[in-house]
Amino acid sequence: MSEDSRAQRRVVIVGAGMAGVQTAVALREEGWPGTITLLGAEPHRPYDRPPLSKAVLLGAAEAHPGPGGPESPATFDVDFAALGVELLLGRHVTALRPAERHLVTAEGTVPYDRLVIATGAEPVPLPGGETAPGVHMLRTLDDALRLRPVLAAQREVVVVGAGWIGAEFATAAREAGCPVTVVEAADRPLAGALPAEVAERMAGWYAESGARLLTGSRVAAVEPGAVLLADGSRIRAGAVVVGIGARPATGWLAGSGVELCEGGAVRADDRLRTTVPDVYAAGDCASFPSARYGERLLVHHWDNALQGPAAVAAHIVRGGAEVPRYDPVPYFWSEQFGRFVQYAGHHAGADRMVWRGDPGNASWSVCWLREGTLVALLAVGRPRDLAQGRKLIGAGARLDPERAADPSVPLKSAAA
Repeated sequence: MSEDSRAQRRVVIVGAGMAGVQTAVALREEGWPGTITLLGAEPHRPYDRPPLSKAVLLGAAEAHPGPGGPESPATFDVDFAALGVELLLGRHVTALRPAERHLVTAEGTVPYDRLVIATGAEPVPLPGGETAPGVHMLRTLDDALRLRPVLAAQREVVVVGAGWIGAEFATAAREAGCPVTVVEAADRPLAGALPAEVAERMAGWYAESGARLLTGSRVAAVEPGAVLLADGSRIRAGAVVVGIGARPATGWLAGSGVELCEGGAVRADDRLRTTVPDVYAAGDCASFPSARYGERLLVHHWDNALQGPAAVAAHIVRGGAEVPRYDPVPYFWSEQFGRFVQYAGHHAGADRMVWRGDPGNASWSVCWLREGTLVALLAVGRPRDLAQGRKLIGAGARLDPERAADPSVPLKSAAA
């Protein structure tokens, strides 16, 4: 394709979160000369999500109007005009028509030559409680702004779900002085993310912060001022915050020919191409095959939304032959109950777990090995372990389990 013809072509990105914004930036860094259009469903200028459960939620800084739409402390520091990126905000895409190469929105169709799906994930609602008064999610800037008065008034809060988002919100609510009860259907927090022997060590963090954790408990109904549990007990609630999981926001792709995996994620290949020509996917909505782990991964975390766009942009600009396969070491972090928790890798399929330090203390780590090779690591208050472990996982390094179990030995020195 000549430079002149490429300059006439249009890349459209659906989704103005981290993955969408980074795709636009990466395209310009790769030298894409054509038009770039970024569509966002929300009216706000594109913003990052991690600050929502911290600075925005606790009112550390105010949202304010800005050029092109409302801004918040989480707004990306990106000059879209200087990059030549067209922002179409408040645009809900309802369908994809690949044969015509256009998207359908309430405001009309949007044509594309290359399309990037970066619509992320949406929270799973509480069954039967979606429209109950006082029930909140924490996914968007508007969600955080609606919850700020709840925390400021120090109302009694019931959090449904003891996963990552539930723990982070419970932390913020306790910092604000709210009485907090966390209701979890499983027998431990983080049941879907970590093995029992690790997750159960984290259960005590709730009580230390002054929050009450009820495991093995299911919500039967949300009533005015209370939550009714399946065992018949009631918990007073000035507000209910639901954090029971997220699912890819891909319903708008029905009938498009874009293949979805079970659960709704876009089925992408190892270059993040979908099953429809010239259509890519990145971030929380994209499932990709990992050669490192021998299975498909769906990673609902910030770092994946940061890395994937570079691979997509490189493929669009340079073509598949010059672009390495997308196979990152998954990484995420969580700040909860005064602890900095980091995780790298993917521990499914590991055959050995090695503790580094006493989990009853303030800092400790866990290593997962598969046939002697480090495949995942969880670090609590040990950022050096995480930094070294992430590199070792990427290199496919083997570890000496005995040396790795000694927290005084740098993890890199335990490499066999």
